[in-house]
Amino acid sequence: MLRILLCLFALVLGGMAFACSSTPAAPGSAGDNPTEAYKRLYAAVKSKDTEAIKACVTKATEQFAAATAEKYQKPVEEVYRNGFTATTFADSLPPIRDQRENGDMGAVEVWNAKSSSWEDLPFIKEDNVWKLAVGDIFKGSYKSPGPGRSQREKMAANASGERPVEAPMANANGNANIHIERVPMPAANENPTASEKAKRQQANDRS
Repeated sequence: MLRILLCLFALVLGGMAFACSSTPAAPGSAGDNPTEAYKRLYAAVKSKDTEAIKACVTKATEQFAAATAEKYQKPVEEVYRNGFTATTFADSLPPIRDQRENGDMGAVEVWNAKSSSWEDLPFIKEDNVWKLAVGDIFKGSYKSPGPGRSQREKMAANASGERPVEAPMANANGNANIHIERVPMPAANENPTASEKAKRQQANDRS
């Protein structure tokens, strides 16, 4: 009987620990970090609350979203819908690993079940709160805190020659393997111009 009670007690404690670990820390709190910022983003996406998602991204990312919506004539809610990362397609919070911080710059790897790969997501501490920094990459104000575990493993494999693979390319700020949830491109113009018609006719004549 005592053994059964001890087992039940252990299960209750385990459940409480899991609940605490899956509940994100408050923005700007002592426990805030890039991992907690991703948890807040995931929760906001699942709640389908555009304003909540906005609260999880940097000012530069908000500007990026507005510009993207205007360029492709999409509702801004559609741009925010997945939180700029395909990892949020997961039905439950995906695995998060390899948190890195360097000053106000941070990153974490999040499992993308759709592509079966790890995404290295950028975060910046803005106004004392960690936020997703997709727009800062395009702006050039984000600096990677260092390569993620997935990239390091690929680089090690290349160096050893055991299983050479292509390492992701990095930009001038050292940002690599950053995944951006792309907005669908508008359909191509199906009404060709006169010059395009002439070129097509020439091609048909040659054939």
